[in-house]
Amino acid sequence: MTADKILPLIGLVLYLLAWLIIARSLLSWFPNARGNPFIEIVFRLTDPILVPLQRIIPRLGMIDLSPMIATLVLFALAAVLKAPGF
Repeated sequence: MTADKILPLIGLVLYLLAWLIIARSLLSWFPNARGNPFIEIVFRLTDPILVPLQRIIPRLGMIDLSPMIATLVLFALAAVLKAPGF
C-alpha cells in the first residue's frame, strides 16, 4: 500500500473515533446505559484518548472539556489526512 492510500485510511479511523467520542458524550446523559455491551465497546475504544486528556485538562465545575478538545483535534487531523468524510 502506498502513502496516498494509507493516510486517508488513518484519517477515516480518526474521523470515526471523533464520532465515537461524541456518542460517548451524549451517552453520559444516560447513566444506566453503561451496562449495554455496545456502549462498553464505545468506552473501551475512546478511553485511551480521553483518560489521559482528563488528567491534563481540569474540569470546569461539572463540565468535562476533554471530549470537546479530543473531538476538535481528531477532526482536524482527519481533515489534514483527507479522510473521505471531509
